[in-house]
Amino acid sequence: MRFFSSLVAFGAITTVAAVPTASIEERAESGKALPLVQSNQLRRILYRSELLKKAKILEGFAYSTPQRNRLIGTPGHNSTINWIKGIIESFPDYYTVSLQPFDLALGVSANLTNNGVAMEAFAVGLAPGGHVTGPLTYVPNLGCAAADFAAVKKGDIILVGRGNCQSGVKDALGSTAGAVGMLVYNNVPGNLDGYSLQRISTPEGTYVPAGGISQADGEALVKRVQAGEVVTADLSTTVSVATTYNVIAETKAGDHNNVIFMSGHSDSVAAGPGINDNGSGTISLLEVAIALTNFSVKNAVRFAWWAAEEEGLLGASYYVSKAAQTELDKIRLMLDFDMMASPNYAYQIYDGDGSSFNESGPPGSAEAEHEFERYFKVEAGLNFTSIEFDGRSDYGPFLSAGVATGGIACGAEGIKTAAEAELFGGQAGVAYDVCYHSACDNYENLNVGAWIQMTKAIAHMTATFARSFELLPPKKVGRREAEASVSDKAAGKLWGI
Repeated sequence: MRFFSSLVAFGAITTVAAVPTASIEERAESGKALPLVQSNQLRRILYRSELLKKAKILEGFAYSTPQRNRLIGTPGHNSTINWIKGIIESFPDYYTVSLQPFDLALGVSANLTNNGVAMEAFAVGLAPGGHVTGPLTYVPNLGCAAADFAAVKKGDIILVGRGNCQSGVKDALGSTAGAVGMLVYNNVPGNLDGYSLQRISTPEGTYVPAGGISQADGEALVKRVQAGEVVTADLSTTVSVATTYNVIAETKAGDHNNVIFMSGHSDSVAAGPGINDNGSGTISLLEVAIALTNFSVKNAVRFAWWAAEEEGLLGASYYVSKAAQTELDKIRLMLDFDMMASPNYAYQIYDGDGSSFNESGPPGSAEAEHEFERYFKVEAGLNFTSIEFDGRSDYGPFLSAGVATGGIACGAEGIKTAAEAELFGGQAGVAYDVCYHSACDNYENLNVGAWIQMTKAIAHMTATFARSFELLPPKKVGRREAEASVSDKAAGKLWGI
């Protein structure tokens, strides 16, 4: 990955959303109150044509730039943030909109020599830039525990493999042990271009400059160091600090002490425009948010479009880290939507009750799963399957914080089984999305039939909980990490390893 520009100022929005019915102001002038939202009425005003129209807009944001993507820090993602914000701001009497900024150190370039011989390296994102020199010290056991750094001396540069824990932990533990830099090598063939520490910060310590190298180069260096050779590394890295933004919108009406939270991420990977991942979730949320303005709510509805999911769930993690306990307690349920239009789709529901994968979410997560299941079976007449909380999307930090969590997806690089092909059609033995994290994840990569069904499922859950939380367990305040029994994997703490 390469990051070529900082964020631009948020200027005028030239793209406007179509509003299906009379404006809020027109209703107010006529004396007509907004009707209380109902699932079937909200679903009825969602249209495939609007989904596809917005998909073309997102693709245009990517393809109008040299990068041809919507990676954080690029013009394509800046335009995405501007666009989302502008659409929601076109309903000033219905929503309060805010931007939550946070800074990221994005890797730009790296130069590495070992005993004067050049080796390809890439700056690791989220680590600071700098120029460090020192002897390489190999860290065993993939460097996930302080004991692994017993041989590290002040001034060393650690050499450690990728895997088992996020590389931010390795870097910080090395820094605490006295290291001035880190070389992390891949655990699969290939280089580490675009790699990051996966955490903005970590309690294990502060970060030192880091370079990413290939598996082959790393293993060759390990052999030399373990054979007793003194290998002096000279590492220079440059980074660009960019500000990116979460977009947060909340209904002005409704009980703000009892919030239904609907979210998805707004960024793509470097390889392509990310129109399924996660342009589809971005647009589904926008369409539901637009349609909702035709109705009143009893409970406040909050929408979030997270930045930097592809770099390690960073936007959602930042939001949770900055939220006061009292604010987190107001979130009765957080639902996440990532990849709503996979071409070889399955209708997947997160296993909130743990019945399929033996790991449940905090109280309320089971009830969210059950309502999704009821909707697909009874309301939509569609088959569905269950997926685990694997920590690969923005629900992870909320799970870790003890917030009731759920969501749906259509599948990523996983392979569709024969049983799933019977349930959903499509091709068994083929990925749900053959263009996952690839250049071909564009407008042509969307299954619009699946997409409208998933969007309607999002609308159903929005309407259901905007009316009442009677399906959920009684509200409990003060629950957080002490009561969150989810694994590190489910919580996203192993993302990117």
